[in-house]
Amino acid sequence: MPVATPKQYAAMLDAAQEGGYAYPAINITSLTTISGALKAFAESGSDGIIQVSTGGGSFASGTAVADEAFGAIILAEATHRLAEKYDILVALHTDHCHPNKVDSFLKPLLQASRERIAEGKGPLFQSHMFDGSVVELDENMEISKELLAECAELDIILEIEAGCVGGEEDGHDTSGLPAEKLYTSPEDMMQVYETLNGIGRFMFAATFGNVHGAYKPGSVKLKPTILRDGQKVVMDKYGAEAQMDLVFHGGSGSSLEDLRETLDYGVIKMNIDTDTQYAFTRPIATHICENIEGVLKVDGEVGNKKVYDPRGYLKKAEQGLCDRLKVACDDLLSTGKSIYGKV
Repeated sequence: MPVATPKQYAAMLDAAQEGGYAYPAINITSLTTISGALKAFAESGSDGIIQVSTGGGSFASGTAVADEAFGAIILAEATHRLAEKYDILVALHTDHCHPNKVDSFLKPLLQASRERIAEGKGPLFQSHMFDGSVVELDENMEISKELLAECAELDIILEIEAGCVGGEEDGHDTSGLPAEKLYTSPEDMMQVYETLNGIGRFMFAATFGNVHGAYKPGSVKLKPTILRDGQKVVMDKYGAEAQMDLVFHGGSGSSLEDLRETLDYGVIKMNIDTDTQYAFTRPIATHICENIEGVLKVDGEVGNKKVYDPRGYLKKAEQGLCDRLKVACDDLLSTGKSIYGKV
């Protein structure tokens, strides 16, 4: 099945909201990680979201080019083709675009979608994230309004963030922020809803103590009730239809109890990157350690081509990523709930 159409993507999000589950949104950087993600979703019978960060785009374009938007386009086009071989739906999304990257990253991707639509195709990406958490909320909302209007014209959903996800990921470092910045207030959630409602569909990465990166159990102090309380304030004023589609960033190391609780409060997408990076790399490390004499040409020997051929260990890496992503589908209750063929 090709990548989800805008109508199918909207139906995916509606199904998750109504069914009390969420989609894993995995960051990819290569054909191998795309294939591992598609395999995981297909084997789980789960739809899902495949996303590209600015750093991932830069990496995919090659070290000689290092063009974030160009690399993201390459990965997206590859996903459109590869997804045709699988009987599930996936949507393409971009992750954490800060205000200083809008012109160099987000705008070229919107233009790429505009060109595809003019050719009678769907948008290249089905949603984008604008991360305005680095500026004050009023400025964040002014930029978000303009971007959401542009996205809506292309049938693209915009994800925004208010409050900051802590820690560091892919060059995005907020580890020095005061603790209060890690929690979105009900007032902030109301401002987001009142500013963006009616312009187009949006997702909201509200923060509740979540932190990027890997931590031992108990290190990250999540407060999922922040999501509940913020949604309640909005819905008390505007009705049940005002419930927002929420996004959970920084879920690595979180307890299953906390993950599942967020689903009760409107989370329909959870980003996964740190855990799948490790799941990808661990089999490579094991392969190298177990085959070190064949991988290296030591003391004038010739090594063993079968074990230093990158395809050998990258297949294992793909499977490691696949296995970890299937766990995420189980944790988020999306396993077996694909709407492929129903919309």
